Amino acid sequence: MSAVRREVTVLGAVLLLLVALVLVGLGVGEIPLSPLQVAGALVGHGDTVSDFVVGQLRGPRVAGAVLVGAALGAAGGIVQSVVRNPIASPDVIGITSGASASGLTAIVLFGASGGALFGSVVVGAVLVSVVIAALSWRRGITGNRVVLVGIGVAAICLSITGWMLTSGTVQQAGTALLWLSGSLNAVDRTLVGVLGVAVVVLLAAALVQSRRLTVLALGDEVAAALGLRPDRAKVLLLLTAVCLTAGAVATAGPVAFVALMAAPVARRLVGNGRVALGAVAAVGAVITLASDLLAQFAIPGNALPVGVVTGVVGAPYLLWLLARGR
Repeated sequence: MSAVRREVTVLGAVLLLLVALVLVGLGVGEIPLSPLQVAGALVGHGDTVSDFVVGQLRGPRVAGAVLVGAALGAAGGIVQSVVRNPIASPDVIGITSGASASGLTAIVLFGASGGALFGSVVVGAVLVSVVIAALSWRRGITGNRVVLVGIGVAAICLSITGWMLTSGTVQQAGTALLWLSGSLNAVDRTLVGVLGVAVVVLLAAALVQSRRLTVLALGDEVAAALGLRPDRAKVLLLLTAVCLTAGAVATAGPVAFVALMAAPVARRLVGNGRVALGAVAAVGAVITLASDLLAQFAIPGNALPVGVVTGVVGAPYLLWLLARGR
C-alpha cells in the first residue's frame, strides 16, 4: 500500500470512529436517544425532544470536544515536527500556560467572557510564544532550547496563574479553577462557533503548509538547499499552531496532553514518519471526545472536567517519553 493511500485509509478509519463517538455523545444521557433520532435531529427532521436535546444540550458540548481536540492535535503535530522533539507540544513548552495565564487575568481583573476572553487568550499565547522564540533563538529554532526555555516560561506563567487565583473573589476562583482544569461542562455556544471558524481556516492553512513540514524534517540545511527558507517557514507554522492552541484554550481551558499524544498516535498509524496533519487532527478529536464521554459517565452523578481524564492518560505517557529519551 502506498504511503498516500495508507494515510487516506487511516484518516477514513479515524473519522468513522469519530462519527460513532459523536452519535454516542449525542445519544446517551438522562434522555437517551436512538441513532435514528440523533440523525433526524442533525438533518432537521427530528421530533421536539430530540431537536432540543441535540441542538441545545449535547450538541455544543460534542462540537466543542471535536473542535478543541482537532485544534490541539494539529497544533501539537506542527510544534513537534518543527522543533523535531516528541515532547515539544504546546502544553509542555509553555504556550498553553501563557494562554491560560492571560485568560485567567482577563477573568479575574476584567470579568472577561465570550469574545473578550477569546481575544485575551489569543494575545497571551502569541506574546508568550514570541518570548519563547526570542529566548531560544540561536541561529534558528532548535528543539532542546525551545523545550528548556518553554519549561521556564511555563513556570513563570503558572506563578501568574496562582497570583490571579489568590487575588480574585471566591466565586471568580471557583470559575477559574473549573476553566483551568480543562472543562466542557458549560461550554459557551458562541465560543464554539468562533472556534469552528478558526479551526477551519487555520487547519486549511496548516494543510497548505504541510509540505514544508516534510521538508523541514530533513534538516535546515537540506531544506535550504531545496529552496525553502527554514526560519520563515518555522515562524509561519508555529504561529498557526499558537493560534490553534489559543482557540482551544479559550473555549475549554487548557485540556492537558491532547497536543502531546495525538501526533505520535497518528504517525504510528500512518507509518513512514509522515506528518499527516489531517489524521493528527482527527486523532486529537477522538481522544478529546472519548475522554469527555468517560469524564461524564465514569462516575455516576459526577461529571468530571475532560482535562482530568486526559491528564490521567497523558501524564504517564510523558513520563515514559522522558524515561526512554536520552
